[in-house]
Amino acid sequence: MAKIIAIANQKGGVGKTTTSVNLAAALAISKKSVLLIDLDPQANATSGLGVEDKNLAIYDCLIKKTPTKEAIVETLVTGLHLLPSGSDLVGAEIELAEVSGREHTLKNVVGEISNQYDFILLDCPPALGLLTVNALAAANSVLIPVQCEYYAMEGLGRLIQNIDRVRNSFNPQLELEGILLTMWDARLTLSKQVSEEVRKFFGQKVYQTMIPRNVALAEAPSYGRPGLLYNASSSGSKAYMDMSKELLVNGEEGLR
Repeated sequence: MAKIIAIANQKGGVGKTTTSVNLAAALAISKKSVLLIDLDPQANATSGLGVEDKNLAIYDCLIKKTPTKEAIVETLVTGLHLLPSGSDLVGAEIELAEVSGREHTLKNVVGEISNQYDFILLDCPPALGLLTVNALAAANSVLIPVQCEYYAMEGLGRLIQNIDRVRNSFNPQLELEGILLTMWDARLTLSKQVSEEVRKFFGQKVYQTMIPRNVALAEAPSYGRPGLLYNASSSGSKAYMDMSKELLVNGEEGLR
């Protein structure tokens, strides 16, 4: 069975989709079979993996009950598949609101194919709406990207509270996979202060690897590639490879 990880932060601009795409690619490069599900109506993970011509998307699986395997597409990264998003997903929250057991709709979609992958990553929209609640209800754990900027701690505290609410209501097994510091700039005192504060509160749940501000990571989506294919030698790409190794090691230690 796949390990299902929701990548979530209700604050936008924290590197959530960048993390989803590049972590998925890094795990696939590490010989893991990976499915990335794009749950954001903006579909940035979909375009960031170079997928444009798609007949079916996650909307069809959630609302029209299309079999999950029919909507999954291959990507340029061997071992990495994508369940794409599209503009139709904007209306999904409204349509799901009338569905019985609506919080578990995605869990049923994922359950159809969870035995075919080592990891399933859920790229959540930047809001705690019904789509994100579905992701947290379907996941084994949640990974939180946090930018090294001023309001990071305030937003992180609110997010943890909301995750606790979802855990208590819909998914008692939901765990905190880890907190990933993004947009790190060693030249800035603020980056160091935020890093210290987050580590002080969350200890070993914070990854040692920090994702730097990096031009290659910013440019890669416009070429429809993860950073690891666009420029594998960039500091950002290397950081995601290091972070993926941390995730794998932590997972192995948790099984002991």
